[in-house]
Amino acid sequence: MKPKTEKRIAATIAKTLAMMCVRNTGIETLHAGQVPITHAGDYSDVRVIDADGREIPWNEVSHLDQDGMRALMMEIVNRLYTFHISIDDPVFQNRIERWTRFSDRWDEPVEDIAFVQKLAEED
Repeated sequence: MKPKTEKRIAATIAKTLAMMCVRNTGIETLHAGQVPITHAGDYSDVRVIDADGREIPWNEVSHLDQDGMRALMMEIVNRLYTFHISIDDPVFQNRIERWTRFSDRWDEPVEDIAFVQKLAEED
């Protein structure tokens, strides 16, 4: 088991990266707009009607097409890359410190064991 200090540092880095490199990307476009009302609580009672008149359950609707996914991933990769190559710049370090103060207000992350297991299955 890792020491608490190491886990605290990892949590801070993870939240700061999420704040600086993932938030305010194309993900905000997915978040924007009206949220449908669900009486079931799980959106199983919500339907989308497409341009061909197909009624599709909300939980089965793709909310992002292939081009949108590619653009979102490229934006995030570019930000992560820029973060890493800028890490030694003192001005950028000051920005990191400022954004870290905001991300410190977020909930603490938890270890995602399923993520590690899924990666192991794909080896």
